[in-house]
This record gives sequence, C-alpha cells and structure tokens, in this order.
Amino acid sequence: MKFTYFTACLLLAFSPLSIRSQHLEPKPLFVEGYTAQVSYQPGDEVKLHVSTTAANYSIEIARLGAQRVVVTNVAKIVGAEWPVPENASSHGCGWPVSFQFKAPADWESGYYQVVMRTADNGGPYVQRNRRTAETECYFVLRPAKPGERSKILLQLASNTYNAYNTWGGFSLYSFNARAKVQGHRVSFLRPPSSQFNNWERPFVEWAERSGYTLDFAANSDLEFHPELLANYRLVLSVGHDEYWSAKMRDHLEDFIGKGGNVAFFSGNTCCWQVRSEDNGTALTSWKQWYNLDPVYPSKDHKLLSTLWSHHLVGRPENQLTGVGFLWGGYRKSHGQFMEDKAEYSVHRPAHWIFEGTNLKRGDAFGDKDTIVGYECDGCEYTLENGLPVPTGRDGTPKNFEILASCPARWHPEDSWWYERFDQARVGASVLGVYKRGGTVFTCGSTDWAHGLRGKDPIVERITRNILDRLSR
Repeated sequence: MKFTYFTACLLLAFSPLSIRSQHLEPKPLFVEGYTAQVSYQPGDEVKLHVSTTAANYSIEIARLGAQRVVVTNVAKIVGAEWPVPENASSHGCGWPVSFQFKAPADWESGYYQVVMRTADNGGPYVQRNRRTAETECYFVLRPAKPGERSKILLQLASNTYNAYNTWGGFSLYSFNARAKVQGHRVSFLRPPSSQFNNWERPFVEWAERSGYTLDFAANSDLEFHPELLANYRLVLSVGHDEYWSAKMRDHLEDFIGKGGNVAFFSGNTCCWQVRSEDNGTALTSWKQWYNLDPVYPSKDHKLLSTLWSHHLVGRPENQLTGVGFLWGGYRKSHGQFMEDKAEYSVHRPAHWIFEGTNLKRGDAFGDKDTIVGYECDGCEYTLENGLPVPTGRDGTPKNFEILASCPARWHPEDSWWYERFDQARVGASVLGVYKRGGTVFTCGSTDWAHGLRGKDPIVERITRNILDRLSR
C-alpha cells in the first residue's frame, strides 16, 4: 500500500493514542459531600454541599439507632463537580449548597446518616457498562425540646472523628496523612469520616433496645450550646472521645459542680486540647509540636493546644474524668499486651456499680469481647491493705474510688515528647467513681461498648446500674 497523507491520517485516527486524545473514555464517576454544620435542631435548615461528576444524584437519610430507620429519600438532585482547594483539609472545600431542607419537628434526636448515590452507563463509545458510586456523611440532630423525652444526653465524639479524617490529604496525624505530614488544623467543611459505627453505635443500639431513650449532641454543643446541659441528669461519653476544647471542659465541669452526673464509657478521653476556630467549623491542635503553637511564646499556656496533662497546660484530664492517658496506655494495640486477656480485675465488689453481678474481689470480666483497649486511661495509685488508692499527685480527685483495673502501657516511641515521662512505666485501665457535686463514673477504656455488642451480662448489668442510678 502506498503511504499517503490520507493513510497516515487514517492510522492516526484509529490508534489508541488518538482514542485517548479524543476523550472517548468516560470521566471517573464519584459523589462526595458534607453538611454545613455537624449539629442541627429540628426546624434548622440542613445544608448539603456535594461534588459529583454525575448529572444528578440521590440521597437517603437514615437515623441509626436500635434499627436503621430511613426518614427520607430524594432523587434526581442536580449534580456538579467542584474543585478541591489545596487547603481543603484545614480550611474546608468551599463548595456551594447543593441541596437543603428543614429538619422536621418529628425527627428524633440522633445520629443521621446521609447516603449519596449516583449511577450512569459508562461512556458513549467505550466502557459502556453500568457504574455506581456511593458515599456518606452525617449530622447530629439535637432534641427539639431538650430533656423532655430523656434525662440522658449522649454527646458524640465528633471532634475525634474530624481529627483522624484525612480527606484532602491531612489530619492531626502523620501516620495516615499525605507524605506522612501531620496537620495542625482540621476543617469540618469537607467530606467527613466517622468512628460512630465502632463505638457509639453498639452502645446506642443496646440502650434503645433495652428501653432507654437518649438525646444526642455533638462535642461542639458542649462548647456552643451549654444551655442544653441544664435539662439533663446524666451526660455520656462513649468510645474514643479524645479531643476537647477548654470551653467544653469548663461547661461540663460546671454541670458536675452543680450536681450533674457524667459517665465516661470511653478511653483516651479529653487527651488533647483543641481550640475551635471560624465559629466552630475547624479545630486547631499542635499536639506534640506545641512549641510551634502561636500561644506558646506567651506566658499563659492554659490554652496551649497540646496534651491536657502536659505540665505547661497544668490541667490534666484526671481532674475531669478521674483518670488520664498519661497513667494508662494501650491494651491489645500498638504492640502492648497483645497476647494477654483484655479484662478488668475487680477490687471493690461491694460498690453499687457491681450490684447484681455476683462478682467477688479478684474476679475478672470482659475478656470475651476485649472490653479493655485499645486505648486506656488510668491514675497514679498506691496500695493500702492490698487495694489501690489514688495518690492525687496526677490530678485524680482524692475521693476517687478505684473499683477495677487492667494493666496498660504506652508504646515507648509515643512518649518521647514528654519531658517528665517514665518510658518504662506500666499503667492501667482504671474503672472508678468520684463525687464532686455530681457523680462521675469512668471505665478507662475505649472499648466498653464492645461488651454491650457482645451481650456480656456483667457489662450489661453494670451499664444498667449506672444509667438507672445517675439519670434519676
């Protein structure tokens, strides 16, 4: 065949390179979104910010409780793709509102899952196959009338969800971030991640199936809506409640001082101090790099965004919860006590918390569901007549009663930024109670709710004893 200009054009037209250059392949199919606020109240306008390559998408909203209850479906919402700013992790996406609706008055307080879905048939000439994309975000719905249906308020660990979220590339950690670079500011205005399913959800499912009604709030509501607290007898923290602002602590400690009760079914609780910025749409914490915090050069370090138990801050979480991560550590994680049982040993079985369990001194419970771990809080203690008693030197109230415990330990590499930390220390997950106006219970472990998921009768009975007594 004679090679002509026409032949060359023909060959070029049907080459793989040409097909690519003519953009015959369909664009990737995706849908992502976030809500304008973490927390709403019935009557508020819930705003959804969505970016998608599809022409339209649908949403399904469901309340996650004893059952997953779908409350609404909306189809064929017009879609549009929006750019991702370089600083999306720290300052948000800035996408316009794609869909909004007024939260109905009859929606129960709770954790609401927003599922976004879309589908197409691939490309017009190649890759012609049905494609689907699905993602989710969430919002927390506060009660329309706080305290009317329940005297128990569960505040969800939404700050911690955000701290671990790498969407946009960065979180408050280096291990899961782009190029292993740790951020110091995280925005809520980006597609979120959530830890609800691992910790709070099994607690909520058990509580609602067991006849308890709960009202819900986000971490930030303790800071920005402290008036909520006056309507409740008991405030709950469940799971991994790691990041707290000073105002959150101030308001909850004031609640306790006035006779309110708190139950920390959580661990690693109130470990890091954060500062809310931009009306609560972002959190700042410099963590171990506290010397880079703009607050550091000042003489007042109360708001330094590092560990609450750091000597420069001088406000260990023990003063709130009775225990702290500095005297706790890891169990069944980070290489610590990996082959050992994850169970509590009972020290004071006559306490009302153990009523109906038939536990005796020295008995153990919880290993079946590994309820001790993966991060644990404890306190400095000494032995008197063979029983642990807090020294109080670490901030733990002197009237704190240590009811049960289990050894825990830091990973040595995690303690390097502590100037005053004994790396060889073996701490403990400490379960106990103290009273200061109101009563404060702590289990000292992130994984207590796993015992409820596993239907451990002792964990269930202890949880009932606490909810029944402290919510009255």
